[in-house]
Amino acid sequence: MSFKLPKLYYSYSDFEPYIDRRTMKIHYEKHHASYTDNLNKLISGTDMMNMTIEEILRKSYMENTKIRNNSGGFYNHNLFWEILIPNLRYTDPSPFLNEKIKKNFDSFDSFKKEFSSAAFNCFGSGWAWLCIKEQKLKICSTANQDNPIMSGIGCEGIPILGLDVWEHAYYLQYQNRRLDYISSFWKIINWKKVEENYNKVIK
Repeated sequence: MSFKLPKLYYSYSDFEPYIDRRTMKIHYEKHHASYTDNLNKLISGTDMMNMTIEEILRKSYMENTKIRNNSGGFYNHNLFWEILIPNLRYTDPSPFLNEKIKKNFDSFDSFKKEFSSAAFNCFGSGWAWLCIKEQKLKICSTANQDNPIMSGIGCEGIPILGLDVWEHAYYLQYQNRRLDYISSFWKIINWKKVEENYNKVIK
């Protein structure tokens, strides 16, 4: 079994002016493709070829940093592409999901502020996450290509929304203005997909 780069259901320019075409193209064709190719090479001939990506991630917080980084990079970007939506569709959470957010964070604005802070204050390269742990919504951040499925990183859970704050995700357009990039992210979130992710975890 080998992992495949997912097919995008939108074009690279669909997110302008929030994310420019060149950034999307390089992000997908160079960075995500590289993680995918490297992961397949690293697991070739091992028992990991018969594992799901989630099973690999649960074992990946270990000495083999190459497998850890590339398996994380593959999974994280898969989720990231899924929760983006062009043309301003599904950019508000449904009443159902909004109620779940309010239950855990008091209000949507409080949630948005906490998530944005986690993304902005992630030092260096990393990710901000909305995940589910023990049936509750939780916000946390991870360094590099780590994610909440990995154990022992202080950010455990099942991610349902993630924001890439590596410089390759925004620097061509925003340079050092990470906060502007984070603000733009809120305009292109596919909340319908986030809700689907939520329902898969909490059945």
